Amino acid sequence: MQKFKFGNYQENDSMSRLVSENYGALLVMSRFEIALGFGDKSIGEVCRDTHVDTNTFLSVINMTDNGLSLEALMDYLHRSHAYFHNYRLPDIRQKLVQVLNLGQDDLNKAVLGYFDNFEAEMRKHTNYEDKKVFPYVKALLKREKTEKCPLTFSKQHEQIETRLTEFKNILIKYYPAQSTNEMNSVLFDIFNAEHDFESHNAVEDQLFLPAIQVLERKNEQSA
Repeated sequence: MQKFKFGNYQENDSMSRLVSENYGALLVMSRFEIALGFGDKSIGEVCRDTHVDTNTFLSVINMTDNGLSLEALMDYLHRSHAYFHNYRLPDIRQKLVQVLNLGQDDLNKAVLGYFDNFEAEMRKHTNYEDKKVFPYVKALLKREKTEKCPLTFSKQHEQIETRLTEFKNILIKYYPAQSTNEMNSVLFDIFNAEHDFESHNAVEDQLFLPAIQVLERKNEQSA
């Protein structure tokens, strides 16, 4: 899987420069609930104004561990899950329904069924993280005794990414779209969602999982 690294931004760098150079940072900002309108303030100033942990924000932006806060990172990941299920995927499905051909009932049913199965599989994964992994990490942070939680992020991520790629290829190779512009617009959204999901997975695989493993070892050593 491709590693996503926006750059080597520092606390004193301009937030507006970050956005101008890397528009993908807008999605990161939204998941930290950082709004636009920050003028010429630095990344650190904007984070402090919005009560966001600066090190965690920079860790996600740079894809390096800058002394991140696991609590802040879990909040970020939880909001990412909500974004996919409450906005990104429903929006794609709605647009897809609008461009499917009339008279292609069986094919349309198959296409939507595949998309719905993908969304259900992704929801199962994110629910596992929200309801099992995050509480487990919070218990570790409090040094509470808790049953070890299986951390199989990479394998699950690969399976979901494969499903999305398969769905994208079905539309590209086999769906006889009548409205090229509209179907291409939906595909463009799917490509963006695929890239966004890969970025999200990279944060979990390269930042979140290693941080949990470090915390587990610390707790075992102090037990």
